[in-house]
Amino acid sequence: MSPQESVDQFGYRQELRRGVGLTDLVYYGLIFMVPIAPFAIFGLVYSRSGGMPVLAYLIGVVALLFTAMSYAQMVKAFPLSGSVYNYAGRGIAPPVGFMTGWAILLDYLLVPTLLYLVAAVAMHDSIPQVPIWAWLIFFVVLNTAINLRGIRMTMKLTKVMIIAELVVLALFLVVGVWALLQGRGHGFSLTPLFNADTFSWPVVFAAVSVAVLSFLGFDGISMLVEESTGGSAQVGRAMRIALLLAGALFIVQVWVAALLVPDPAGLLTSGSGTAFYDAAAVAGGEWLRQLTSMATAISWGVANTLVAQVAVSRLLYAMARDRQLPSFLAKISVRNSVPANAILLISGLSIALGLWMSTRADGIDFLSSLINMGALVAFIVLHITVIVHYAVRARSKDAWSHLIAPLIGMGILFFVVINANVMAQIVGLIWFAVGALVLGLLYAVGRPPTLQGRDLSKERA
Repeated sequence: MSPQESVDQFGYRQELRRGVGLTDLVYYGLIFMVPIAPFAIFGLVYSRSGGMPVLAYLIGVVALLFTAMSYAQMVKAFPLSGSVYNYAGRGIAPPVGFMTGWAILLDYLLVPTLLYLVAAVAMHDSIPQVPIWAWLIFFVVLNTAINLRGIRMTMKLTKVMIIAELVVLALFLVVGVWALLQGRGHGFSLTPLFNADTFSWPVVFAAVSVAVLSFLGFDGISMLVEESTGGSAQVGRAMRIALLLAGALFIVQVWVAALLVPDPAGLLTSGSGTAFYDAAAVAGGEWLRQLTSMATAISWGVANTLVAQVAVSRLLYAMARDRQLPSFLAKISVRNSVPANAILLISGLSIALGLWMSTRADGIDFLSSLINMGALVAFIVLHITVIVHYAVRARSKDAWSHLIAPLIGMGILFFVVINANVMAQIVGLIWFAVGALVLGLLYAVGRPPTLQGRDLSKERA
């Protein structure tokens, strides 16, 4: 980390402990994305994509690589916790930062709830004697206790969890490929990548809007820039590495699974939530079905929610220290250097929302749609911020990084948003309207959004 990246240059004190290296960041990003994330949503992506899940994931990783490039540019300009909230607020204007932070909050506040709920339902299916609400509370309490111990404890546990996930994935791939070689499934083909009979751009982009859920979390790496030992350069590099690794893993596993599904035509209409486990059963039998199902429950309920809680607590901390959220959320634990109050708030919210959504038949699908919409809108604003901050204000000569690449990334994401679930679009608009109301109230009470510290944009451009 270079001296000019010290947070005191922006008017803040270094309260978070710097002890997170490049490998830690890559592990963090991978575990947030979950290397086996497609296990849980494979059936839905297969159905939405017209049987082309590989194409959906390929477009998703390309789009988010452009987004990662924009993240790397903005974290270099403003190496602060808060991610797009800080970038848009400093790169464009504080009110824009507030609204962007509000958009990404829709993602970050609901992600832990979704993960806990998916894991609780999966565990209940395996051990029906324990109710869903009990599993949900168990996972929340466990992760909260770990996160309150400090970032190093979280990083150590995530390394163990990701190795376990990769072992399960390797087993599925080895057994799956062997099964295909033995004549089970539908044989090797390019159909999961492209099928002329079902292809259309609206169909593909509608599937991408679902598949992108697997990638959400790579952006959480930027939340740890104030805890990174190598500053913004290290964070930008970690985001690209994590995305490429996750993208490769996602594409390989959905390709193999698509060739093994027992009823492709039926899956196109049903979008079954057990589709991946059904494919695993075709490959290796009931033991592989149970292994992949249990791995999904543990990875979503412990590993992924653990790092999701870290990311959202840092966002709340960043907005609270700028007095745009209640100040108690900016309190740092003296002993463990973590935003303890923010962590506890997320835990309580996850339990309340999780118990409520567990009573709805469409609770998981509803949460998924909302989360994707908030993240995609925030990513679009991120690309705009790069253009405004560098190309317009700083008059940068780097046309690729500061104009062309952000425009390409923004264009892809725009098509994903307009082809997303209609209900997600409606609820997303309602959420943004509420954010605009809150922003208006802040102005009315004399507390307009402001960011501390002097603007170093010209110096850093």
